[in-house]
Amino acid sequence: MAEMHDIYEMMSTLRAVRRIKPDPIPEEVLERVLLAASWAPSGGNMQPFRIIVAQSPEKKAALAEIYKPEWVKYATRFMEGLAGQPEEVLDKWRRIIAAGDYMADHLHEAPAILLFIANPKLMAITDAHLDRISMVGGGSVYPAVQNAMLACRTEGLGCTLTTLHCKREQEVLDLFEIPEGWGTVGLVPIGYPVGKGHGPITRRPPSGIAFKDTFGQKWEAPA
Repeated sequence: MAEMHDIYEMMSTLRAVRRIKPDPIPEEVLERVLLAASWAPSGGNMQPFRIIVAQSPEKKAALAEIYKPEWVKYATRFMEGLAGQPEEVLDKWRRIIAAGDYMADHLHEAPAILLFIANPKLMAITDAHLDRISMVGGGSVYPAVQNAMLACRTEGLGCTLTTLHCKREQEVLDLFEIPEGWGTVGLVPIGYPVGKGHGPITRRPPSGIAFKDTFGQKWEAPA
């Protein structure tokens, strides 16, 4: 097993890795990644999710055919929305889009693609009655996704989460013979990185996302 790492280091370097090698992943490594996902908390401990590990060339190629057109549309709209931004901003996003293009072009070569699916009937959706889009149900699935991705980081595997396949969900359900009542939640291609792979991430600090006692009352970092 890979050397154990500090969990804070793992979280702070869990960068989206979209360029991965086609090299196979040992079965025992995949088993540990799936085990980590199984440890995640879920409402009522129901584990309303399942994980399809796509490894056959035929399934991966068909999934790539579904995914790529949706990526192209998304990337085109995104870059159009950045029109007028400073060149340094555009350069940053061009690099990210280029990595996304690589993933879309090579998705079928990923040694494993984790498809997370879930059944709402098994979820504790405590906000279903509210007059807004329900958000609680995802809390019983995405911790498993994060656990799997942190395990990938620990094992030296690159990974990233995408949901663009949901634009054509019925095709994905048909491809993997997923029964009625289940929906797709996330797609995580994994493999050994091309190049450096994971590294420092850029996010807002606690003072940019946390409030003290009341909304709008800024959280102050300790002196």
